[in-house]
Amino acid sequence: MIWVIFAIAVWAGAYYLNHLLANSRASGTRAVKLAVPAIFGITLLVVWEGLVRGLGVPSVILPPPSAIAVKFSTSLPTLWVDFVQTFVKGALTGYIMGCGAAVAIAILIDRSPFLQKGLMPVGNFIAALPIIGTAPILVMWFGFDWHSKAAVVVVMVFFPMLVNTVQGLAATDTMQRDQMATWSASYWQSLIKLRLPAAMPAIFNGLKIATTLALIGAIVAEFFGSPIKGMGFRISTEVGRLGLDMVWAEITVAALAGSAFYGIVALIEKGVTFWHPSQRG
Repeated sequence: MIWVIFAIAVWAGAYYLNHLLANSRASGTRAVKLAVPAIFGITLLVVWEGLVRGLGVPSVILPPPSAIAVKFSTSLPTLWVDFVQTFVKGALTGYIMGCGAAVAIAILIDRSPFLQKGLMPVGNFIAALPIIGTAPILVMWFGFDWHSKAAVVVVMVFFPMLVNTVQGLAATDTMQRDQMATWSASYWQSLIKLRLPAAMPAIFNGLKIATTLALIGAIVAEFFGSPIKGMGFRISTEVGRLGLDMVWAEITVAALAGSAFYGIVALIEKGVTFWHPSQRG
């Protein structure tokens, strides 16, 4: 009962502190913008710890954060091997291949009305296929190593990236395109100097969406067959052994990797599309 009271007290104190920070004169500063979510996240962990211990929740149902932290610290070599297998080899490789191919195909679609009318509906149909159905097929086609996981990631990120890029290439208005025609610009000159720069906000929107899809696709694909390493393999194995602390350690690695990946893409976007209204201070 003491743990439950402690958790409630921490929650109330953190709520009051965040309320003061959010309504203070310094609420617009970078320090406060970082402090508020940090306090909120730490509060969630403390409340989680208090409620699990206070209510006597079995570790096979929900382990406390302290147990997850201990497992994380003692399993760093295994977690690193799983991270390299799933994220670096599977997710990142598939992300680069899928997004690169989507941009190239989008340029072809932009030049061909036939592809616009024929390929886009097919792409939307394939994008709607559940990964649970396509992942086992791709694993059988490409084998149980990281190559099949990269293939699943390619399928998952290709069409969202394609749709965003096609929409971005159509973002310029008639007056801008007429101006390029007045200057006798070729299609490729117009594409490089006008349309691709104008499409960058939409392209980066697709890239950011693909960061989360890539990691999810690689992890789910490993449920259907993989070597004895990888986040998905470890999660499915440890669930069968009721090792929920290791499962949560893998989830932590996936969350950190996904957040860092998204942040890096968003940081690059800020530098490339500094001119766009969404990036202005």
